[in-house]
Amino acid sequence: MTAVEAVGVQVPTWRGGFGRLWTAAVLSKFGDSLRTAALPLLAASLTDDPLLITLVSACGYLPWLLFGLLGGAVADRVDQRRAMWAVDVVRGILMAAFAVAVALGHASIALLIALAFVLTTLQTLFDNAATALLPSLVPESALGSANARLMTGQQIAGGFVAAPLVPVLLAGGVALPYGVDAATYVVGAFLIASLRIPAPERAPRPAGATLRGDIAAGVRVLWRDRPLRALCWATTLSNIGMGALIATLVMHVKWWLDAGDGGYAAALTAFSAGSVAGGFVAGRIAARLGRLRSVLVAGVVQLVCLLAMGLVRALWAALACLALFGVMSIVWNVSQRTLMQERSPREMLGRISAAYRTLAVAGAPLGALLGGAVATAWGFNAPVLLAAGVFVLAVGVLVPVRGQSAEARAASEG
Repeated sequence: MTAVEAVGVQVPTWRGGFGRLWTAAVLSKFGDSLRTAALPLLAASLTDDPLLITLVSACGYLPWLLFGLLGGAVADRVDQRRAMWAVDVVRGILMAAFAVAVALGHASIALLIALAFVLTTLQTLFDNAATALLPSLVPESALGSANARLMTGQQIAGGFVAAPLVPVLLAGGVALPYGVDAATYVVGAFLIASLRIPAPERAPRPAGATLRGDIAAGVRVLWRDRPLRALCWATTLSNIGMGALIATLVMHVKWWLDAGDGGYAAALTAFSAGSVAGGFVAGRIAARLGRLRSVLVAGVVQLVCLLAMGLVRALWAALACLALFGVMSIVWNVSQRTLMQERSPREMLGRISAAYRTLAVAGAPLGALLGGAVATAWGFNAPVLLAAGVFVLAVGVLVPVRGQSAEARAASEG
């Protein structure tokens, strides 16, 4: 594992396996973005029932709530590299079969819902294993930069490459986006399987150890680590705000700002561009401020952006705010993931990551429901102001722990 110094920030080299992991992650995000963009169009062509269409998207959240903790416990028991490439092989086979079904005209809403549920269930194992695997590929000093590079590459692949390609691929056949997605899984599996790293060393498991006990141990470690606990609650709260923002952004731009479809497309582009820019500055901000202070600053800036969006009725202001909001989203995500990897015992990282993500993921659908309710009751700018209020709570949770070191584990603090 090697890293190089760049303007005071340790960055990983592409050798030693990180380059292959990065390529696999970016390819997977590219394929997933193709599928995510194409599935609603396919669902809308199969039914005009809004509930059934939204169920396809809802299944992207439900498995995390049902199986996220289990996926983390399994990730800590197995060889993460093998688990990841095996999951990608299964997902590739499923997507290839689905592409054939679509091409033959056998697609149905039930099939779409089942596919979304199964793929996300498999993702709970893959994502937790990936989080636990990264520290084996890069030194701890380069974890922040490695996470930033991963997120930036995924944002570019998903937001700027995949989305414009969907209409092109659909012109070649309704099943083509799903076939490409299947191919990305297969290539990703090959890249991950080619990593040459030793299997993780683990102490012998005590007699009678169960997955339930493993899950409980991971939750206890997360709860006892005061900075991680605060960060988990803050991220959950921020996800409630994000859920309200994302679910109602189209209404905010098209109806409150009266900016039409073009304005909505510009808003999405502004956020994506800001997210990419955030990947280039996240490491430097964390090096200057520290992980926790970086998240705190990101939350304050996002809070100001949301207030401006909800009070200033102008498209240019919304675009500027969304771009800056996107920058700070990546700063937040890079810092919180790196902090979790730095503070967690290596042998429990999958479980701690799972407990963290399961709680955080639950915030998004709750926020979406709240956003729709307040938009109906108080107007189309109300969800943005609701999100701002939630971010006030998220920032408040972080203030008491802002000065605690990211490098020193807090096992003794519990």
